[in-house]
Amino acid sequence: MKSYFLRRLLLIPPTLLGITLLVFTITRFVPGGPGERMLQQAARGTDQGAKHAASPQTQGGMSEEQLEEVEEQFGLDKPVLTSYAQWLGILPRESHISKGEFGGQGDESIGGGSDPDNSATIVLRGDGRLVQVTRQGDAVAAAVFATSGQPIASEGWNIRYESAPARQARYLRRNAGSDAAPSYAPRALVYQTRFAGLLQGDLGRSTSYNEPVGQMILARMPIAIYFGLLTALLTYAVCLPLGVLKALKHRTFIDTSSSVLIFLGYSIPGFALGAILLVHLGARLHWFPLFGLTSPDFDQFDQWGKLKDLAHHTVLPLTCYAIGSFAMLTMMTKNNLMDNLAADYVRTAVAKGVSFKRAVFGHAFRNSMIPVATSLGSLLEIFIGGSLLVETVFDIQGFGLLQYQAMIARDVPVIMGTLVIEAFLMLLGHVASDLIVAMVDPRIKFD
Repeated sequence: MKSYFLRRLLLIPPTLLGITLLVFTITRFVPGGPGERMLQQAARGTDQGAKHAASPQTQGGMSEEQLEEVEEQFGLDKPVLTSYAQWLGILPRESHISKGEFGGQGDESIGGGSDPDNSATIVLRGDGRLVQVTRQGDAVAAAVFATSGQPIASEGWNIRYESAPARQARYLRRNAGSDAAPSYAPRALVYQTRFAGLLQGDLGRSTSYNEPVGQMILARMPIAIYFGLLTALLTYAVCLPLGVLKALKHRTFIDTSSSVLIFLGYSIPGFALGAILLVHLGARLHWFPLFGLTSPDFDQFDQWGKLKDLAHHTVLPLTCYAIGSFAMLTMMTKNNLMDNLAADYVRTAVAKGVSFKRAVFGHAFRNSMIPVATSLGSLLEIFIGGSLLVETVFDIQGFGLLQYQAMIARDVPVIMGTLVIEAFLMLLGHVASDLIVAMVDPRIKFD
């Protein structure tokens, strides 16, 4: 059995790679990505009264150099697999990219009489120093600092050559509706590299808020864990005893009335129930607050006051979180227990003089919990749990609302960051479920 669980754990990384690669590819090709959004924002920010014709070197109020910077920022200038490998952190990212065309003005004077068609002068971004680059054919022959003559590689700078056809192909990819690309001169690109990806613990920065994705996720985690733990404790504390009671009181008033209540709660969506509770218990009766998880003056309360304020804000959202999960767990407990109470081994135990209470809780109840135990592994997902609609109704900045806002804004770094955590905990939860079932039922052997 150890080898089985070892294989399951070893399958988590390739499965996670497949999930993230699929979503990364989808976000790359769906319309409305970060690059397109920045173009739209730039177009809205242009002077509405300007009356000039747009040149082929501009688009939406952004120069071609700015457009290329947007592509390089989000890895749109690279193939999908290359960008994905950079996001993983197994390939380095390029930073401080500086460019210079061969044959540009000023090359002959700075280069000390060198051939202007085969030399380029580049001003290093973030550094300010000049770099003199010479080429031989379609390759860079030398790249040195203009003042010292030292090779730029001695200080960790890299260089690559970009031909005119390659620049035209890049233009056509960026402008899919264009039939022809402008004429370009070949150029050299000087840049630095660094590993910054998932393996290095760097999930990037949000394109909407310009904040580190890791910090945004960590800020939402306490809320997700808080409601996840409370929902799990409330659900199991209520459903297990209620399921046992319904099984022992089958077809009685208690069984019928409780079934009506739990299925009524199951049929009402959490967000709809939240809106009803807010209107009647919040707005009209003023029993509960209307939004948020704490009061505006929460920091001014003492410890006991903070606890009461938090509990006061928690009642309505927690009710909406948990109401839908009561029916499934309660009916699963009841049906499993009734099946085991009707089994031959329980009747045999009672016939041999075992008390009914001991037959129920000593024999039938344990076997009834085996199917219930399969759902315990999903408790790992409480770290990223959350209901988008409930959080929206109550204005709670939780994990579910963060994912929704990221998808609406096409915030790819946040989408990928939340996906990694959610997919990893889901896969780990499946393995934990198998492990719990094997521990509860000794008859189960995984080979």
